[in-house]
Amino acid sequence: MISTVEDVRVRVDLTAVVIAVWDYVPHVLTVGSAASLPEPPSLPSGPLQPGHRSLQAGLRNWVERQTHCRLGYVEQLYTFGDRTNRAPERLLDHRNRTISIAYLALVSISREDPPMQRGWRPWYQFFPWEDRRCERASPRPMMLDRLLDQTLSNGRHQDRDRIRRLHLTFGTDGAQWDEERALDRYEMLYEAGLVPEASVDRGLEPPADLASLAGIPMFADHRRILATAISRLRAKIKYRPVLFELMPPTFTLSALQRTAEALSGVSLHKQNFRRLITQQGLVEETGEVATGTGGRPAKLMRFRSEVTLERPAPGVRLAAPRRAGFP
Repeated sequence: MISTVEDVRVRVDLTAVVIAVWDYVPHVLTVGSAASLPEPPSLPSGPLQPGHRSLQAGLRNWVERQTHCRLGYVEQLYTFGDRTNRAPERLLDHRNRTISIAYLALVSISREDPPMQRGWRPWYQFFPWEDRRCERASPRPMMLDRLLDQTLSNGRHQDRDRIRRLHLTFGTDGAQWDEERALDRYEMLYEAGLVPEASVDRGLEPPADLASLAGIPMFADHRRILATAISRLRAKIKYRPVLFELMPPTFTLSALQRTAEALSGVSLHKQNFRRLITQQGLVEETGEVATGTGGRPAKLMRFRSEVTLERPAPGVRLAAPRRAGFP
């Protein structure tokens, strides 16, 4: 029997993608599952409740309750409503539906802070193919070969559009690697059944060899939400000064560049990066130097907050060395 609109009960979940950079590695805050349910890692989340003054207040409440982390910068990311085999409504009945409103939050953690708490995980554990900073450390993944073989086996002429999309998405066949397409890459792998979540959502057992190829799976659609956040953040650092939300109050230009590289997943040209930062007036000298750099003392800088009033798009323009993606 088909339910009417009046029969459907909608639950609103608030989900947080909390990002920090520790030792030049981007981390995402995760929470464990209930002791009786050995689920994959999940993002901090919880239902909107009558006592929550606003969506964002509810989100902050759930994150602090589950992780003891107090949020700073927060922005709404996207609203997700896909039905999955592991969504809460599957545990109830077909008349329930969950809508997840996701938020992106940035947290600054300095080297002087206590060690990061247990729930922080490097985001490249979930998306190993997204780290292109070092060619030796990021060879063409085997799963990409499987995706190519799967596409070509269906006939080159029939799948010409799919092949072109694959090249553009993964930077193959001479196409440039676009760091902002993290979500597109995950979606292609999901469509091809090359991430464990795709098998679980279809009621199948994930192939055993995916564990070593596809990164760590996450609960329900949380890896899709994380991929969306990575794409958003990689794009946004180019036109808004959100990068500085992840930096300590003072920093060196080298630390700023390495943080930008960690988030974008690509190496940046040192001289070009410093010239762009200077030309855009994003930072100013503090008059002090950092002595623990392992070389010559480096000038300590700070973010010029006035830049947000001086022009509409004061982001960090990334000037990566020109190169193609995977061969």
